[in-house]
Amino acid sequence: QLHVVESGGGLVQPGGSMRLSCVGSGFTLDYYAMAWFRQAPGKEREGVSCINSRGGTHYVDSVKGRFTISRDNAKNTVYLQMNSLKVEDTAVYYCAANVECIADPGYWINADIAWGQGTQVTVTS
Repeated sequence: QLHVVESGGGLVQPGGSMRLSCVGSGFTLDYYAMAWFRQAPGKEREGVSCINSRGGTHYVDSVKGRFTISRDNAKNTVYLQMNSLKVEDTAVYYCAANVECIADPGYWINADIAWGQGTQVTVTS
């Protein structure tokens, strides 16, 4: 059974950086497409970035050039490096395993996805 746990959230000032980690268990991360989603208060959950088993990546337009997704298969871990953070990046960030990693974030979710519990990222001065 796929299981993922996020870590690395917290409080940061606008313009700052933060790295989120997502550790997988119960599966070999190499073979799965992984993604980060986020949900801000009062808003729907949205796809932020995904990475497929070959290392190909996609990003939602609002984070392109600022966020970088990567994976360390030896550690069964996916990372989200977030730079130049903005107040509007404030949200609960969720890691997901077994997504459909294609260009349109609206199609990343499928019935077999495994979600983490989420980690809060707050960008505030």
